[in-house]
Amino acid sequence: MTSSFKLSLSPLQGYTEAIYRNAHAACFGGIDTYFSPFVRVENKQGAESPFRNKDIRDILPERNTVPHFVPQLIASNADELSLITEKFLSLGYHEADINMGCPFPMIAKKHKGSGLLPHPNEVAALLNAAGNYPEMKFSLKTRLGWEDANECLELLDMINSSCLTDVAVHARTGKQQYKGNVQMEAFDVFAQGCKKPLHFNGDVCTVNDIHRIQTAYPTLTGIYIGRGILQNPFLPLLYKKQVSLQSLPVAEMMSQFHSSLFEQYNTLLQCDHHTLQKMQLFWEYLAPELEKKSKKRIAKCKSLSEYLKLSGEVLDNISAEDFE
Repeated sequence: MTSSFKLSLSPLQGYTEAIYRNAHAACFGGIDTYFSPFVRVENKQGAESPFRNKDIRDILPERNTVPHFVPQLIASNADELSLITEKFLSLGYHEADINMGCPFPMIAKKHKGSGLLPHPNEVAALLNAAGNYPEMKFSLKTRLGWEDANECLELLDMINSSCLTDVAVHARTGKQQYKGNVQMEAFDVFAQGCKKPLHFNGDVCTVNDIHRIQTAYPTLTGIYIGRGILQNPFLPLLYKKQVSLQSLPVAEMMSQFHSSLFEQYNTLLQCDHHTLQKMQLFWEYLAPELEKKSKKRIAKCKSLSEYLKLSGEVLDNISAEDFE
């Protein structure tokens, strides 16, 4: 049941950068495709490049050592999509993911991400522009809509007739962001009409969640998991290898993962303060059952030495129960 079912890391800005992706693949594995957080056009006056340096640095082939990596783009019009696609091609990529799912208002109000979904003509223009690049395989990451979960249904025909190779749907609207329940009835209607290979996304945090979705939708190609992996980086491994968390050396594996992240961020950032901030982010989602007092103490660390001492103590005692 697991052999052909695909698990993908759904990107989260600020969390799942190349360093995280590489470390996760090396320490845990189980993910079939790792996506980058989206690359966007900035259009800053006087800038030498239309892209943010950190976005391009994050997708450089030499910085991505995972088995299968796909860069993601976000655009509001055909010109932006073309500009980013040309950049991806220049770096040697022949796969790209189009983000029509980002729910954050500052992005959505620019008719990007899920903010594009109430505008079918603009969606059509973007998909038509993608069709101008036969050398690039485009997939789509989207939501049910921006405000109305039925908005995706108005886009079904153009999605089905487009050049898209795969479609992933987060079963919420953009306005929901990550709050409230996933809207399974609306996803069900979309799934019945979608003729593209379809992936589910939204509130997948346990192996049981994966099995539940896979059983409910046996024709699904796979599942995208974002926050669920930040909470439990073992999750893809547990599903793919069909093992229990209790059977694994949890503290040892987490210590290796943490050390890999720390060493790479410390080398890249070359600033104790910035490294500290980055490593504190690591704990925001991690291990939901971990004692809250420990997480609060880590969040309040003022120096890297204090952080390393405290995080080391926590990792020495972390266990399977902290993830369940």
